[in-house]
Amino acid sequence: MRAAIYARVSTSNNGQDPSVQTREIREYCERRGWQIAGEYVDVGISGTKEKRPELDRLLADAHRRRFDAVVVWKFDRFARSVSHLLRALETFQSLGIEFVSLTEGVDTSTPMGKMVFTVLGAVAELERSLIVERVKAGLRNARAKGKRLGRPRRIVDVSRVATLRSQGIGWREIAGELGVGVGTLYRVVPGRSKIREKVFGTRPSRLDGK
Repeated sequence: MRAAIYARVSTSNNGQDPSVQTREIREYCERRGWQIAGEYVDVGISGTKEKRPELDRLLADAHRRRFDAVVVWKFDRFARSVSHLLRALETFQSLGIEFVSLTEGVDTSTPMGKMVFTVLGAVAELERSLIVERVKAGLRNARAKGKRLGRPRRIVDVSRVATLRSQGIGWREIAGELGVGVGTLYRVVPGRSKIREKVFGTRPSRLDGK
């Protein structure tokens, strides 16, 4: 079994040393007879950051199948949140890569580890469902109070449109000038709702004066 070691410390100037983590991980791999395929250590990187140089390199090497297992000292050294951890574990699972966390005693190559992974996934799914339900409840409450949802309607100066048209300017240019879509102009300008122009791939109308 080829194992990749990942370790992280937030800072290196207050006594934090990644070797505390990597030494224990090496000993674990040695006990299991695993070959260490690489070490990935982020130093001075906050755990709140999902993008980290060495973590990104580890994930890239995972897709290249350069190891069969990822071993970390503790969950919070690897992932910034449960959802981040689950996404990474799902990626590893799809690639046939096992995941081991020494402190938590989680090893997805064992039945117990697989169960923990399943429980974490169920908790994350429940959390997502609760968030969706809260959002829907908030929208229903807003509608009940008469609040308008969605993007605000753009107010188009019809007289300005008429002036620009009288100067021979096309609908596409007018739309760009006013910062609206061509379709919006066709909806708000009187007598234009059913008239198509070259910009839509049809012949111009006689009313265009062209």
